[in-house]
Amino acid sequence: MATIYEVSELAGVSLATVSRVMNGSSNVSDKTRKKVEAAMSKLGYRPNSIAQSLASNRSNSIGVMIPELKGPFFGFLMSGVETQLRKANKHVIFTAGHSEEATEKDGIEFLLSRNCDALILHVEAVTDEYLVELSKSKIPVVIINRVVEEIKDLCIYLDNRVGGYLAAKAIIEKGHRNIAYISGPTWKIDSNDRLFGHKAALEESGIEFDEDLLYRGDFIQESGSIGLSELIHKNKPFTALICANDETACGAMAMARKLGMDLPENLSIVGFDNILYASYLYPTLTTLNYPVFNMAKMAVDLVLKEVYQFENIEITNQFSPKLVERNSVIPFTE
Repeated sequence: MATIYEVSELAGVSLATVSRVMNGSSNVSDKTRKKVEAAMSKLGYRPNSIAQSLASNRSNSIGVMIPELKGPFFGFLMSGVETQLRKANKHVIFTAGHSEEATEKDGIEFLLSRNCDALILHVEAVTDEYLVELSKSKIPVVIINRVVEEIKDLCIYLDNRVGGYLAAKAIIEKGHRNIAYISGPTWKIDSNDRLFGHKAALEESGIEFDEDLLYRGDFIQESGSIGLSELIHKNKPFTALICANDETACGAMAMARKLGMDLPENLSIVGFDNILYASYLYPTLTTLNYPVFNMAKMAVDLVLKEVYQFENIEITNQFSPKLVERNSVIPFTE
């Protein structure tokens, strides 16, 4: 394998000049740059990225942690990050935390060891205090889908309470009064915020929240199936069901058909996230659009602005979900 010394000798320039060419420095004449590039090409020289990062104090790579490397939601998040970084000629290293504190901390340490220029973290198990301390380190941190008050300007997040409120209002405005709810895990902040918004909409409309019409799920398809079955077995009538995410709604719709129900004639259903297949279900799913792709790009923009000093970038920290009306909700009739 050719070395930088051989490139220097063949091009007839100093090692420092070769280094400047590799790092894209403007302090090199076109003639000299072409000589160095020609020597590199002839020798088949490939710059050592580790050596470059040591010289420039930049690796041009961003570390990203998400709970899972699967599923439509996290697929959109990863795509948003990679798309925006690619435009800026930067690269990404992904790892998963699996919503476990020890695994999240281990993954963060791994990303730090990779000499990343910054971290974008979608973490759920580590504490706010841990994230505040992490933000004080030399490596800049951006938090996505979570609000930590002490470092709120480093957070890109969704107003989940508004989302929960809008989902319930979409049902209430169609005349439904007996409304069931399948939530996400109680330990997840976004799950609790969506339920909070749901309750606020019921209270505003003079509808008492019924604990018997609540099933606490875990954001996966099976909890929608099991949840609907459990709610029906309580023998309390309901004409509408709100699910804390689209995967749950998909499971509930499958169970409804298994039980012989016609949708939406026997049951109106609302989801949350607006994942890709929500518009391909039958009936097509009314849901709340979660702009995760744009939020991921915004997290990258924050890194580009703060770490790489990109100019003319406007940062939006809080995003709002929007109702997407389709065919899974119909007016209630006596």
